[in-house]
Amino acid sequence: MRRITITLLILIFSSLFLFAGSKNPITVENLFSFGRVSDPQVSPDGKWISYSVRYYDMETNKNNSDIWLIPTKGGTAKQLTTNPKSDFGAQWNPNGRSIAFVSIRNGAPQIFSIAMNGGEAKQLSNISTGASGIAWSPDGENIAFSSEVYPDLKTDKENKARDKEKENSLVKAKVIERLFFRHWNHWTDEKRSHVFVMKSTGGEAWDVTPGDYDSPPLDLGSGHDYCFSPDSKEIAFVRNMDAMVAISTNNDVFTVPVEDGNIKKITDNRANDNQPVYSPDGRYLAYRAMERPGFEADQYDLMLLSRKTGATINLTPLFDRTVGNINFAPNGLHIYFTAQNQGRNCIYRVPVSGGNVEQITDAHYIRDFCISYDNKYLYFSQESINQPTEIFRCKSNGKAIVQLTHTNKELVDQLEMNALEDFWFDSFDGKQVHGLLVKPPKFDATKKYPLIYLIHGGPQGMWSDNFHYRWNAQMFAAPGYVVAMVNFRGSKGYGQDFCDAVSKNWGGGPYKDLMAGVDYLLKSYDFIDAEKLAAAGASYGGFMINWICGQKNPFKALVSHDGVYDQRSMYGATEELWFPEWEFNGTPYHNRELFEKWSPSNYAKNFKTPTLVIHGENDFRVPVSQGFQMFTALQRNGAPSKLLYFPDEDHFVRKPQNARLWWKTVHQWIALWINK
Repeated sequence: MRRITITLLILIFSSLFLFAGSKNPITVENLFSFGRVSDPQVSPDGKWISYSVRYYDMETNKNNSDIWLIPTKGGTAKQLTTNPKSDFGAQWNPNGRSIAFVSIRNGAPQIFSIAMNGGEAKQLSNISTGASGIAWSPDGENIAFSSEVYPDLKTDKENKARDKEKENSLVKAKVIERLFFRHWNHWTDEKRSHVFVMKSTGGEAWDVTPGDYDSPPLDLGSGHDYCFSPDSKEIAFVRNMDAMVAISTNNDVFTVPVEDGNIKKITDNRANDNQPVYSPDGRYLAYRAMERPGFEADQYDLMLLSRKTGATINLTPLFDRTVGNINFAPNGLHIYFTAQNQGRNCIYRVPVSGGNVEQITDAHYIRDFCISYDNKYLYFSQESINQPTEIFRCKSNGKAIVQLTHTNKELVDQLEMNALEDFWFDSFDGKQVHGLLVKPPKFDATKKYPLIYLIHGGPQGMWSDNFHYRWNAQMFAAPGYVVAMVNFRGSKGYGQDFCDAVSKNWGGGPYKDLMAGVDYLLKSYDFIDAEKLAAAGASYGGFMINWICGQKNPFKALVSHDGVYDQRSMYGATEELWFPEWEFNGTPYHNRELFEKWSPSNYAKNFKTPTLVIHGENDFRVPVSQGFQMFTALQRNGAPSKLLYFPDEDHFVRKPQNARLWWKTVHQWIALWINK
């Protein structure tokens, strides 16, 4: 009997071992099967969290989002909306009995309402130009939203008629008289974003931010650029009133009465101000502010304005990180906010009365968060390098973290995805630089593995402990590669002086950091094969790949996605002119030196490393001609090269089947050349 028992135990443990070892590397089909969780919102009674889950379908090449609910104490999640067209952006009615959300079920996005117990959704808005970005008035009487309209027209009927006229016209030419005329991935078409208000029961909406300005701003805003005052009588919003927005970062905060009244400007900072949030008692208005005009990557400080006196104080003068999303504690004693820090995005808080900033969470990557009305709990969406976003809860002091949703547990449990590892090294000038490393599935330290070296964009970006759906570290590691990501000087999360070090120096210090990082990795990790190195990057990372291609480098394969090739022609075709004018010290007409100095095009005669170039037609940030020029130079110079061109993508590759082709092409290119 004892032998039988031992035999059974051996079989059980053996089967468990085999099951544990049966996990698979992630595939692009897996990547697009995850439910993408976002936007947690706590109900007024503190019993429920609403959130959105978006799913992609590889075969139809489409996606759909729905609203879900889960008890704040934990339990079974339930799906609130089930329409085959996307529902998102849920916000609780202050009475707690219903939820307003945005849906495209009837065409243009409109606002709907649904009882928290489910049932048929009721359409509230019916504006021809569409509605998005719901904000409830605290008394529940009104809803604010944004819509893109023609600023010279007064009524929705007039907007609808002009849109119809343009749609039916056989002439598609555009007459352009100002910058911006296109932005990111779309033409502005003479429209402006305005904030509207309507009764929460539905009906006609009225424009509270009229004028030839974008409110919220077209760029450099936050995810929260208009809101009601606690008494529901006033709206704070953000706009840029400078004559040429393309060269200006001068967003300011304004207020306007909800019913009728004059717009009042309440910040006079020439740099960027945004994300106004009223204190619960109405005494204060908090917002984020930069200090240097023209610099989009300057540090955000947390400002507090007294609505009675107009006096403003900086609550984070000694906090050397940029302030992210902000929320007042319901008792009004603290302001909570997120901030990037050394590869993580964490929650902090500071007393409204002033004082030390306290770190509340210290791991992984937190995107959205909210606070329970009794001030006891934080609810937040969190992800890591090997865990897609889920909703979590912790006490308001950061203790007792509990995972509430398990949207992707079944799929995650089938995959072998290793956790992130940190490393630090001394760069060329002795400065400490931080890197992140991911090992491949079924890693064996006694073996040698190829290295893929990823270079982030921005350049003021940051590699972090997050589950990136485009540049996913697990996907790069899946074929059996070690993945390394270095946060070179210029990266966020290491203080503003470190961030500043890339400006005017694009191919200098950051390039040297990256090369020092390669040297460190090869010296420190015996399992990296020094003869099999590849590098890949997008945006500024694509620029750096193009730069590396013109320099002596150790890589056998390069991947350049939406990268800058020639700074001078880039300036004339991009849309955000403040960016190159800050980074290269003016315009190429008046100060040509840095545009010349940091152009990979000047080193095209040195191109010989096998390079895959990828670009999208609708990328207006780094226009597609940059990719074409890079590919032309590679071909003309006889360097092994390939161009992957997407006529229906922008700066990002968003469509599932396009993404599948992207990953297939990238993996094939790297495998081809590192094994030669």
